[in-house]
Amino acid sequence: MENERKFNKRAFLAVGMFISFIGLPVSGYMNHILGSTDMSVEKHLWMSIHNVLATFFCIFSIWHIKLNWKPVKNAFKKMTDIIISREALYAFALVGVFLTLFILHAVHLNR
Repeated sequence: MENERKFNKRAFLAVGMFISFIGLPVSGYMNHILGSTDMSVEKHLWMSIHNVLATFFCIFSIWHIKLNWKPVKNAFKKMTDIIISREALYAFALVGVFLTLFILHAVHLNR
């Protein structure tokens, strides 16, 4: 009998999350470009791709958290000692700035 390797769930999830993570911005950008056009086969295709990738990313992410619950729980326990870290502040600022820019862009386009 050959030496069979056990299926590596963590590797499977990492690759699945990576593929969907890379595909989401690409399909989102194409949806943005086709946003003002009438519904076409191309627009429907990119919307479908984006929705499927987003669904897989969410499923893989939840499964990843479930498999790594103990380290996640330990990380949250360590975070109780810190009110807000510099890294968390920078992450909030970065997301906030980009979210604001995209919101303002959307509002500007719809005027």
